[in-house]
Amino acid sequence: MNEKDQEILYPTIQPGKEMTTDLKENLSIMKDILSPDVSYDIVYRVIKIGGRDACLFFVDGFCKDEMMQKILQYLIGLKPEDVPSNAHSMSKGFMPTVEVDLGRTWDEIVTALLSGQSILFIDGLERCLLIDSRTYPARSVSEPEKEKALRGSRDGFVETIVFNTALVRRRIRSPKLRMEMLRAGETSKTDIAVCYMDDRVDHKLLCQVKTRIQNIHIDALTMNQESLAECLYQAKWYNPFPKFKYTERPDTAAAHILEGNIIIFVDNSPSAMIIPVSIFDMTEEADDYYFPPITGTYLRFSRTLIGIITYILTPTFLLLTMYPEWLPEWLSFIAIADDVNVPVILQFLILELSLDGLKLAAVNTPNMLSTPLSVTAGIVLGEFAVKSGWFNSEVMLYMAFVAIANYTQSNYELGYALKFMRIITLVLTGIAGVFGYAAGILLFILAVASNKTLTGKSYINPFGPGGIGTLWKRFIRVRQQAAGK
Repeated sequence: MNEKDQEILYPTIQPGKEMTTDLKENLSIMKDILSPDVSYDIVYRVIKIGGRDACLFFVDGFCKDEMMQKILQYLIGLKPEDVPSNAHSMSKGFMPTVEVDLGRTWDEIVTALLSGQSILFIDGLERCLLIDSRTYPARSVSEPEKEKALRGSRDGFVETIVFNTALVRRRIRSPKLRMEMLRAGETSKTDIAVCYMDDRVDHKLLCQVKTRIQNIHIDALTMNQESLAECLYQAKWYNPFPKFKYTERPDTAAAHILEGNIIIFVDNSPSAMIIPVSIFDMTEEADDYYFPPITGTYLRFSRTLIGIITYILTPTFLLLTMYPEWLPEWLSFIAIADDVNVPVILQFLILELSLDGLKLAAVNTPNMLSTPLSVTAGIVLGEFAVKSGWFNSEVMLYMAFVAIANYTQSNYELGYALKFMRIITLVLTGIAGVFGYAAGILLFILAVASNKTLTGKSYINPFGPGGIGTLWKRFIRVRQQAAGK
């Protein structure tokens, strides 16, 4: 935090100013900063500890009542000769709790309080005690809605960063696993955990990531991980392919950590950010590894093939509609048999927009109404839309396949990247025919090939130099080898 921002947040103190040993002065400063008489959830209690005046500050809702009740019961029962003359001895020998730290500067003290820790001032002590008795409102650990697996664990990340790191630590019981805590946001002071294996990570990349996080100058990470991603990587806005991979599965995050990647957790976000990643990492899923190698290879191949088909299907059909003489005899049945009242290109574009409208409607529809509304939308956009002459049945069929096939892979960002490139290829094909079709495919290849990861490497690695030897592992699910073999 720079001095200007700190003066705005804490106008009554100098930047970096330390607390004093006078309890009344400290209490007055805390009241000026936090206004506990205005904010009902900022609570303080003036008590006696060993004959000395003391004051406890905490945030209502973040404090474990039973734990603090036992701590206060112990402290109030101390005799004057039991209370040491310095804060260090008090924290080490007279605090009946595990996590206790010391605070000296006011920005450190206020940040700790607003993060959920309890702050104890004791008259005559040069530092205050930061008691970690916090608990956050959190939902239970459950299977992610988007990344469901046919086999494997059913737990998923939640919005509490401590729970998320514990789920990873449970799977990797190695002393080499590191979890560093950082903060970003001048006002929000959002907690960020960087997780990695110390003996496997690229330390140059790790240093680069931590430096970028520490140098973020932003008021708040309002959109959690997306805000952090935009600050970490100033990507070209016109390239839609994602630079980060997100997962809500602890087993997937643990696997990437063991491969030498870096996992970033942002407090209040139920997913992990994985860096660095390539286009091949985007298409991998947990099911590839929970089945035998031949089954995992088939799943990976089919997912990749279907993804390519979803991009190329509708532009190819439009091209064949424009040049019906190119259709071989055995494919003549795919030609549009009915009258075309609306140009095919407009039909595809309208349906692309309509499908997104249906997705948004499904998200905002109450659960009890989702089924009848889905049936109604299917009938209206299906049978009635064809009968009215707005759409041809062949166009509806291919767009229905594209809409369903998009859900074969769980990465939202990659799905929309394919959608944007498909629309561009559709428009170019409708304008310039076969030349526009070729230009659209070339643009797609260039967009993928020119994309860079956070490390500056190629997005299609290991297609680059030195990676051809490991390329086959990206397409074939390799059997896991025992240690020493």
